[in-house]
Parts: sequence; structure tokens; C-alpha cells
Amino acid sequence: MQGALLIRAAVGALASSIIATGAYRRNSLDASGAISGFLVMTFHIVAGYRFGALLLVFFFTSSKLTKVGEDKKRSVDADFKQGGQRNWIQVLSNSAIATVLILIRWKLIGPDDLCLDAKSSALSTSLIGGIIGHYCCCNGDTWSSELGVLSNEQPRLITTLKPVRKGTNGGVTIQGLLAAAAGGAVVGITFVFFGFLTARCPYEVALKQLWVIPLSVVAGLCGSVMDSLLGATLQFSGYCSVRNKIVGKPGPTVKKISGLSILDNNAVNFVSIMLTTALTSVACLCIF
Repeated sequence: MQGALLIRAAVGALASSIIATGAYRRNSLDASGAISGFLVMTFHIVAGYRFGALLLVFFFTSSKLTKVGEDKKRSVDADFKQGGQRNWIQVLSNSAIATVLILIRWKLIGPDDLCLDAKSSALSTSLIGGIIGHYCCCNGDTWSSELGVLSNEQPRLITTLKPVRKGTNGGVTIQGLLAAAAGGAVVGITFVFFGFLTARCPYEVALKQLWVIPLSVVAGLCGSVMDSLLGATLQFSGYCSVRNKIVGKPGPTVKKISGLSILDNNAVNFVSIMLTTALTSVACLCIF
């Protein structure tokens, strides 16, 4: 077991350094984001290849989608960054909760990859369920944001259903909601596929793991919806007449559209992730 752990540590450090360095060179991460990403990714892979796979599928798909339609996104997003460059705060807001759950599971249960089975281990099932929910929310919300803004459909504020400008926090479209469900599905498929390779459990239990996929669809959609609800109510959105863009802070040239200046975008992400993580953890205990 010690030898396997050392191999995973070496694989994790090597893979994380290559990916973090490449992301920094492509401007997907700044220096602080690359360093924090390296540490988080290494922890995930050391704790289990399947956890590393969940993080990587989120990172790669979100990074690719961030670059889709950059010209159109630049025209509506006041905080647009070329390549979607993320710093350490954004990295941790999208990975801290899962990293904590992974480390808790590793400490209390060990590094062995287990199937979701509450009868065998309720603690492991709840922790893994939370990790799944975490990345379903992250991926679903990112897919929704990156693809929803490209829709030709007029966004509607989720709390009132009134039409709003593109880029308004809490504005949703059908395309964005479908993208959120698809983002969650990709996480669920990744978990199930790698589980068939790395986890050993009875046939009936292994077959039941397929329920993770529809659960992940729901988690991705719910995570995006919760993010939109928080964005519409606790995050400020206004239209700047000088910049002709939606902005996230009040000002003399800004006309308020919705929300209070209580949470910023990173805080909204963190809270929605935390809620989705908790709900998916409980759902896994009930289903498995």
C-alpha cells in the first residue's frame, strides 16, 4: 500500500506540474492560480485517481469553453479576461470544499477506492457523494455561464422572469440550463467510468453506480439554479452607461438592475457549491 501511495504521489506531482505549467502558459491560470492548482490537483490524485479525474474533467472542459466565443463575451462582460485567466481565489473557490472532503475521507477511511454503498460505509458514501456534487455544481455552472451567454435567446432574471441584459447575474436561458445539466452529466459519466476501472465491489452494487449519472444531471442543473438565485438576490448587477456593459459594483454612471452588494462572484460560487455538495451527499445516502 505504501508503494502504491508513493507511485500516486509521483504521478500526481508530475501530472499536476505539467498541467499547471501548461495552463499558466496558455493564460488559463495566473502564477498564483498555477501554484494553488498544482497543490490541489496533486492532493486529488494522491487521494485517488478517480478524484483526480473529476477535477481534470472540470478544469479542461471549463478552460476550453471559456475560450469559445471570446469576442462576444468580451462585449458583455466587464470583467472579461483573455483566456479566462483564473487566480488562486477562483481556483480555491471551485476546489476547496472537495479538497477538504477528499482529505477527510483519506484520513478516516484510507486511500482505497470504494463504490457508493451506504450499507457498507455510510461515511464514505456521503463524502464521495459530496465530492460528486461539488464538481457537478462547478462544471454545470461554468458550462451554463460560458454557453448561456452565447445564446441568441433573451436572458430572464430567475427571480422575476423579466428580460434582462446578457451578463446580468441571475439571468438564465434555456440553452444555459441545458448546458448546466450536460456539465453535470459529464462529471457523473467520468465518475462511473473510472469507478469501473479502479473500484471493486459486488456486481449489484457496481451496476447501481449508474444512478450517479442522472443524479449528476440534477446536481449540475440545481447547482446552476442556486448560483443564479444567489446572483439575482445577493450579488449586485447594474448597467454602466459609460462602458455600455453589465458591472458588479454600484457607481454614479451605473443603473441598478438587481441584487444587493453582499456577495461577489467568488462567494456566490462558493455558497452554491457548498449547498449542492450537502444536498448531493444526502441524496447519495438515500439512493445508494
